Amino acid sequence: MTYKKRVSAILLASALTVGVLAGCGSTSDSSSASGSGENGGSVELTNVSYDPTRELYEAYNKAFAAHWKEQTGQDVTVTQSHGGSGKQALEVANGLEADVVTLALEGDVDAIKDAGLIEDGYTEEFDNDSAPYTSSIVFLVRKGNPKNIQDWDDLLRDDVGVITPNPKTSGGARWNYLAAWYYFEKQGQSEEQIKESMKTLYSHVLVLDSGARGSTTSFVENKQGDVLLAWENEAFLSLEEYPGEYEIVIPSVSILCQPTVAVVDEVVDSRGTRDVATEYLNYLYSDEAQRLEAENFYRPSNEEILKEYTSDSESRTITEIPEDNKWIVSDGFELTNIDHFGGWTEATEKHFVDGGIFDSIYEEK
Repeated sequence: MTYKKRVSAILLASALTVGVLAGCGSTSDSSSASGSGENGGSVELTNVSYDPTRELYEAYNKAFAAHWKEQTGQDVTVTQSHGGSGKQALEVANGLEADVVTLALEGDVDAIKDAGLIEDGYTEEFDNDSAPYTSSIVFLVRKGNPKNIQDWDDLLRDDVGVITPNPKTSGGARWNYLAAWYYFEKQGQSEEQIKESMKTLYSHVLVLDSGARGSTTSFVENKQGDVLLAWENEAFLSLEEYPGEYEIVIPSVSILCQPTVAVVDEVVDSRGTRDVATEYLNYLYSDEAQRLEAENFYRPSNEEILKEYTSDSESRTITEIPEDNKWIVSDGFELTNIDHFGGWTEATEKHFVDGGIFDSIYEEK
């Protein structure tokens, strides 16, 4: 099933489902719907999320609806909005009503906090810095890896076309950028040399889509480029949907991606949905939800459940999803994290604000 067909199927299923509405919108743009507060035997909730979580929250919203019904006797309808994480954060900050946000990184949630909609200390409200699941950045290449792309330095070759989204609008794109930066730093390059390497890499980017799912469509469906810089879950979904057509290459270094969740305090207090919104995010840490996350190729924060999906393979090339569903490769590569870059405030100010390093190295085609 293609991504376009799958989105259509999700929309159709959503229209026919009474309990949960998972409105997935277009492939790369955001979609939105407003909810209302508690009303008798039902409540509406809006979750504004980022591009690659569509399948996860389609499944999770159904599980949560059953959980909430059992706990309270109340029906809950969850409306989804998906798009590039930075763009989604900006829309919420500018008035798109969201009871909760489940975005690609803490820095995007900070933009909503800075607009006065989320209270300070939101990363302490839930476990693991309010990151119920994690991911990493990998390469998706075509069957047989015809360009023999093995690591970040291969992206500097003139014969390699790269697909990655725009760091100005996509949280996943910022993780991609920082993972590449870390690789060149590990090679002993000075900051000026890293900037030149990054400039060369981005000169090989064929198109900057606004979000990660748009980039997946550009690579998988539109057949653009030789390599997609992808969330781990996006890459595995491609293996699942197009068996035998693509391979995953895990670079020697990558970055631990921590998608961040938060209750939008201003909205839940005005709509009377704080209790259901808080439980919606809290239940992401339940055993049921943690396994749903793993089945959608996110890394559970529960260490015991994580082990259920972790293999002992050291191979950095994956051609198919293992039959035992142990898809997580934990050895053979190094993961840095955002702390290496001073946290998201420092990283954003240095690299991604208007006039930052990304603007200085990227020349729009």
